[in-house]
Amino acid sequence: MTATNATPRSVLRVSGPEASDFLQNLVTNDLGKLKDGLVYAALLTPQGKYRADFFLVPRADGSILIDVADTLAADLGRALTLYKLRAKVAVEPTDITVTRGTGPLPDGAYADPRDASLGWRGYDGQPGDDADWDALRVAACVPESGIELTPDTFILEAGFERLNGVDFKKGCYVGQEVTARMKHKTELRKGLVTVAVTGAAPVGSEVETAGKPAGTLFTQSGGRGIAYLRFDRAEGEMTADGATLRRVP
Repeated sequence: MTATNATPRSVLRVSGPEASDFLQNLVTNDLGKLKDGLVYAALLTPQGKYRADFFLVPRADGSILIDVADTLAADLGRALTLYKLRAKVAVEPTDITVTRGTGPLPDGAYADPRDASLGWRGYDGQPGDDADWDALRVAACVPESGIELTPDTFILEAGFERLNGVDFKKGCYVGQEVTARMKHKTELRKGLVTVAVTGAAPVGSEVETAGKPAGTLFTQSGGRGIAYLRFDRAEGEMTADGATLRRVP
């Protein structure tokens, strides 16, 4: 179902006596955090690359909802079904609608765990509002499914640690080894950053500096944008299809 003024969303339900343990062994975040509200997480490939990102939503009946982009829902449902094996869980679509707002937190809604500026998410008919979600995402450098987050993405380069989307103490999950190695044994050389933009360029435009490729420009709003950049080439003025960019400290 559609999220108010945002990327269309679908909601899956995972139920059964082993639902929490089942998801705990698959996703990047710790399901123990559900006691405090929404949990933002991802499912990775065994090679540690992005497959889907989503919100896990606790329900009073013990089931767990998965709030995911429409375009990823079918693949995510198939993946969870394949991983299920003999686990005592059921994975099924629902007709639940996702709403979003930036005002006071309504009864039954949950604060967005990625950044306080992104307000709240509701699953029980709470009326949303008309916020400029792209502007809010860009200001907080929050990536979106299918735009900044693609199958080539490593989640640490996409800021998942800053966005409360990964837990390094929870134990094993799919792609955990690669993610942990990037955290503890390497220094990130690329990643998503906020840039000041003069002009405009199509999403996906190549960024250049001194004639050398430096990365890719994605969502833009209000004179700023989200770009995936090589940090060693992200100093000074850059260009992207006629637009001029400069990294925001």
